[in-house]
Formats: sequence, C-alpha cells, structure tokens
Amino acid sequence: MISKKMKTLVNNSSVIRAMFEEGTRLSNIYGKDNVFDYSIGNPNVEPPQKVKDTVIDILNEESPNLIHGYMNNSGYEDVRNSISSFLNKKNSLNLESKDIVMTCGAAGGLNIILKTILNPGDEVITFAPFFGEYNNYVSNFDGKLIIVPTHANTFEPNLEELEKSINKNTKAIIINNPNNPTGVIYSEEVIKNLSSLLEKKQKDFNTSIYLISDEPYREIVYDNAKVPCILKYYKNTFIGYSYSKSLSLPGERIGYVVINPSIDDCSEIEQGLNIANRILGFVNAPSLFQRVIARCLESEVDVDIYKRNRDLLYNHIRKLGFECIKPQGAFYLFPKCPIDDDIKFCEDAKKFNLLLVPGSAFGCPGHFRMAYCISYDKIEKSLPAFDKLMALYNW
Repeated sequence: MISKKMKTLVNNSSVIRAMFEEGTRLSNIYGKDNVFDYSIGNPNVEPPQKVKDTVIDILNEESPNLIHGYMNNSGYEDVRNSISSFLNKKNSLNLESKDIVMTCGAAGGLNIILKTILNPGDEVITFAPFFGEYNNYVSNFDGKLIIVPTHANTFEPNLEELEKSINKNTKAIIINNPNNPTGVIYSEEVIKNLSSLLEKKQKDFNTSIYLISDEPYREIVYDNAKVPCILKYYKNTFIGYSYSKSLSLPGERIGYVVINPSIDDCSEIEQGLNIANRILGFVNAPSLFQRVIARCLESEVDVDIYKRNRDLLYNHIRKLGFECIKPQGAFYLFPKCPIDDDIKFCEDAKKFNLLLVPGSAFGCPGHFRMAYCISYDKIEKSLPAFDKLMALYNW
C-alpha cells in the first residue's frame, strides 16, 4: 500500500493537470481545433533558433564525456561563472560562480532551497493567489505553508496581514514575480516595503527569515515593465529561475538558484544546496542543457507574440463584462467569475469546450485562470464560446 501522505497527494492531484487531461479527452471527441484549452502554461512560442543551433554546435564541438558526464552537484563551473557574469552585468551585482546552483528548473530549485533551510514544523508564508505546488514543496520537508491574502483590487501583497502572520516559527516567504496566476509584477516599492518588514521581524525574533523569489516568468513582461532584482533590497534572499518560459524549454528542466552572497551562514547554505541537489535524486541539472544555456544567455523568445494574445483575449472578456487586472507579465489572465462558485463556472465553460482553471486551485475562490500561451488563431476562434458562456448568466 502506498503511504498515507502519498495517498492524500493522489486524491488531491493537480486541478491544472486534470484539466489538461480533460482537454485530450474532449479533443478526441470534438477535434483538437474545436477545444479551447486555456488550462496549462505550456509555451506555444518556439525556442529561439539560437538554442537549436547551439545544441548542434555543442554536440559537434565538445567532448561527449564532458557533455554527458557527471560534474559538481551544483553544476559546471564554467556555466555557473557565465551566468553569474551575465547577472552581474544585467543587475549591477557582484556574484561569483559559487553563488549559482544549477537546478532541474525552478521547481527543483525551490525544493533544494526548502530542503536546506526547513526543520519540521517551520512555517513558510506565501500570498494568495499562488502556484498550488508550493503546498507540496513545503510539505515535502514537513514544513507548514501559511497563506496570506493580497489586496483584492491589485493582487499585490498585503503587508499588514503578512506582519500579523510572521512569528518565531517563520522561516521563509515565497513570492512569485511576475505572478502566476495574476500576471502582476511586484513593484520596487512593494519589494522595498516587504524587505523593511522582514528586517524588522528578523530583529524582533532574533532569527533569519529568508525571502525566496520564484522567477520563471522574469523575461515575460509587457509594456516596458521591470521586475526588481530582490538581491538589491534584502540580504537573506534566494532566486529560483527557470528557462522553461524565457527560452520555451519546459521539458528540458533547466534552471538555477541564485544565493545572495550576503545571506546569513552563506557557506553552509551553499553546501546545503549542493548536497540537497544530490540527495533529492536530481544529482545535477541536465548536463547538455547546462552547456546550451551558457551560450544562449542573451537569447529570449518573442514576447510580442504573448502580448498580442493577451491584448486580444483581455479586450474581449472586458467587453463581455468580466472584471480582470491587465497582466504586466507571465502569460495568464485571472478574471473574476460572474458567479461566486468558480468550480461550477469552470464546469459550465466545458459545455462550450472552454477549459479554464478555477481560482480555488490557487487559493483564490471566485476567480479563474486562463493560460493564453496558445495560438492567436485558437484564441480568436474561442471568443464566441466566451460569448455563449456569459449568456448563461444573462450578462
């Protein structure tokens, strides 16, 4: 028999993944072109040509034993040096290769951070709405996830509520910037105020409180928006980064963790992350794509494709009367449902072959998420289905 903990996980399997499977089922019935799957953040924009060319070049130029062999659990030294130099130039930092740990995507990065810092019973705080897997990542290491609301009109962190939630057991705060599912970017002012609050609480409790910024969407931003670099504002920080979105490589599972060189117990943290990579079974980040991304640091996908999708979908649902904050980044819309029951609303949407994810999956009932990383033509074709859906509620 499987463990009780795993049985609970199976029973509460991801709503997003379940909706993705539902899309496959409906496609078999109605045809793929007639099912409008907004459920999963699987990039539709192709990776830059530079990525393909680099894979071929590396396979032709570098030693097979180097490309496919083991390396330090934290990753190839030359790759980590290239990334630290790139980030130093981009953000005016002073990172070294030791401050970078190559990971199996941002998810792998968050797990090795939490493995390194959490004791059983430690609390990790995040803001709703949030990426639902944070529950599992914290639970993996017997921590407790504490959910704090955001301001309803902006989805920015409610720092007053955060202050009430921090106590002697608080070990970390996770933010997701730009945010999944809202597309909101936490501004420099928000980050500064958050940092000041954490500095105060560290002194109050005479402890270290870590700020973990989950940033797989850092390069997916619109209208000249900027994502603040948290390393500049608070010393006890980690960044978890992934190339899943910025280079459209979600299946390659390649990313990194950045450690603020000023972090408390820096040497122990670095050693802990290195060992966590090994003992959690990752061992190391994928070897070939470590070497690929080191040559593609200046490359990005065409974000204008996502912006065009955003504008088409956002403008249409706003005309229908949906309340929705216009996203500054990522590739999601998070509108308010026309009824209180977001699960029923998403079930109603299936009648018109629209696959939407209820906000409850993100700790925010009464809303729903749409991933607009699908083709422009598919979005255009789906618009009449939204008209029919809203007609159910006499809007």
